[in-house]
Amino acid sequence: MFHQRFKTDDDCLEYLSGVKWENGFSCKRCNNDKYCVGKKPFNRRCTKCRYEESPTSGTMFDKVKFSILKTFHIAFKISTKKKGMSSLELSNEFGLRQKTCWEFKWKLQQAMASSLQYPLTGTVHIDECYIGGPEEQKRGRSKGDKKLVVLVLEIVDSGVGRAYAEVIEHSSAKELGAFLRRYVSKDAKIISDEWLGYTPLKTEFTKLEQVASDDGKNFKDIHIHIMNIKSWLRGIHHHCSKERIQGYLDEYHFRYNRRQKMGVIFDMLIKRMVKNDPIRLLSKD
Repeated sequence: MFHQRFKTDDDCLEYLSGVKWENGFSCKRCNNDKYCVGKKPFNRRCTKCRYEESPTSGTMFDKVKFSILKTFHIAFKISTKKKGMSSLELSNEFGLRQKTCWEFKWKLQQAMASSLQYPLTGTVHIDECYIGGPEEQKRGRSKGDKKLVVLVLEIVDSGVGRAYAEVIEHSSAKELGAFLRRYVSKDAKIISDEWLGYTPLKTEFTKLEQVASDDGKNFKDIHIHIMNIKSWLRGIHHHCSKERIQGYLDEYHFRYNRRQKMGVIFDMLIKRMVKNDPIRLLSKD
């Protein structure tokens, strides 16, 4: 279906145009809502000030170094393949430099970050772990730095629901509380281990319950989730730097939380890339 929809750059630009102006055109310079066709088929030119805008301008596709068709193919692969793809795999498949793929993948990961609009509800388990290693694009072996990561996982009747993860500096009540406020409803029943950092949070999260970990036996589902993330990083990407870990966590959970919506996950990602502002790549890792 994807390959039938997007065969040329024009197919992609037409789709981006529909997404970008789905609520109508408004000139960025004068706010006029009338337009005509620009120099290129899917550009729109303001009839008042004559400012011309392309479907990629002001989006995360702006100034991409390769064809828009390849960006769609890469976005499709990363969003729909169960384990995604490494920059090396993308480089081999699409004939691009690995660093170019690595940089575009970073853009995709930014678009995959949680919108923070749908906090977890019901029963939620929380735990921390250490994740990390050398950067994906760098060759050779290096110990690298591991980062502390906190995770939350919904426990539902059918098994497990959604999950989120975030890099934190310390497992303090301040940082754990900030994380819970971003990702978990205050009405949720939160279950943690007996770490003291969670104890002060019971005043705000009144349904927070602390239980003994018992070597992970009381948190089996979230420990499996953590092991799956680590296996994915080792198996697909081999390693990632401390500056990039959050991007990989966002990528993993974007797919994980939409595993029942794989038929539309690509469209959801493209819409995010159109609605988000252009980003600047990390200049130094």
